[in-house]
Amino acid sequence: MNKGMIKHITGWVFILLGLVLLLPILVAVIYKENTWTAFLLTSVISTFIGILCIIRKPKNQTIYAKEGFSIVALSWIIIAVIGALPFLISGEISGFFNALFESASGFTTTGASVVDNVDALSKCILFWRSFMHWLGGMGVLVFIIAVIPLIGGGQNMHLMRAESPGPMVGKLMPKLRSTPMILYGIYFSMTVLEIIFLLFGGMPLFDAVLNSMATAGTGGFSMTNAGMSAYNTYCQLIISIFMILFGINFNVYFLILGKKIKDVLKNEEVRYYLIILISATIIIALNISSQFKSMGMAFHHALFQVASIMTTTGFSSVDFNLWPELSKTILIILMFIGACAGSTGGGIKVSRFIIVCKDAVNELSMLIHPRRVKVMKMDGKKIEKKTFHNVCAYLFVYMIIFIGSLLLISLNNYDFSTNFSAIAATMNNIGPGLNLVGPATSYSFLSDFSKFVLSFDMIAGRLELFPILLLFAPGTWKK
Repeated sequence: MNKGMIKHITGWVFILLGLVLLLPILVAVIYKENTWTAFLLTSVISTFIGILCIIRKPKNQTIYAKEGFSIVALSWIIIAVIGALPFLISGEISGFFNALFESASGFTTTGASVVDNVDALSKCILFWRSFMHWLGGMGVLVFIIAVIPLIGGGQNMHLMRAESPGPMVGKLMPKLRSTPMILYGIYFSMTVLEIIFLLFGGMPLFDAVLNSMATAGTGGFSMTNAGMSAYNTYCQLIISIFMILFGINFNVYFLILGKKIKDVLKNEEVRYYLIILISATIIIALNISSQFKSMGMAFHHALFQVASIMTTTGFSSVDFNLWPELSKTILIILMFIGACAGSTGGGIKVSRFIIVCKDAVNELSMLIHPRRVKVMKMDGKKIEKKTFHNVCAYLFVYMIIFIGSLLLISLNNYDFSTNFSAIAATMNNIGPGLNLVGPATSYSFLSDFSKFVLSFDMIAGRLELFPILLLFAPGTWKK
């Protein structure tokens, strides 16, 4: 284990956090708020620790998969802790575990909150919550690779693989550093485009910026107690469309820019993603039609909530906890399916379900025709055995952590629906669940122990389990 390189790169994470913590200070100055001191102090602490870590560059700058996964896992724990400090120092969120939960939820783009009265928060705290979504959506290490040449060659790929969601991660360009730069270019452009569309709908500039950052990261922190119901139908529709767009693999947008439309049409994951999304919207709209004045409004809110849950954004235009059981069950299923790999969305990912379904069909075919050899393909390309084994291992570990977490928070003695949906909502980085953790409530009533468990689930879910688990493996820290 190259501990020197781990310290060096995590040092740059501290420095990056120190720099981005200056942005809320600007917001505090604009709105004449005195909470800027909390961000300045946190920025100084983070920057100072970072300088201490990078002041001596390690002689051995080689990193392999083990170092890459460890760096990413440690970095996300660091940003969760440092991101919690402004909440604590400003006093707007009391208690370490509350602040840690809010920070972890922000950076992992979960959107679950312990704040009961969002309207009482200062503008700079509101900005920080949404900006955490935006920064965490594409990935902190991906951002650092894009702007700082930490290491050379293909070693950066270990960092990208550990932080990027999905079973397969590849390069868009021959030079690896160009890949995160392109991704962030697309990400930033789409965010700005959403801001413009929301401004056309009459949304105030501050609200448009924060809601766009939360949508881009598929986060879901609300700016008001009313959530998305505070805005008109046009703004809700724009947010619905952009939630769907940010849930699509960003490689597709790169192909569109390169005018490779045939390759886009071959993408099975996007095709099934849209089929599932449209089908769920139609079924739920029909199921909830009696609760709205017109079928059009039923479709509108069904589309919004399906897009919000499937892309794991977590916004709510209505309290879907009051919907019929069929609609709530479909939303729970969508929590697990999630968005596309390579998007800012969470969940298990559509691509993994496609791979598992293809294997199940292949096994059934083998039972009927034992001598038949069938190659499993996706997007016209062969699915490697390594990819399939990775998917199976991921699903097994996912199930173990889910069950373990469910047992731990059951110590609170709340109902099963609350506990189950709380784990599903945090581990899949969604935010709102059902019953006591529904869209109209917060997670503040849970014990500190449960908040710690759910904070772990949020980070583990965002990093897709293995990087965070690698920290606890006995052989990780050996030479």
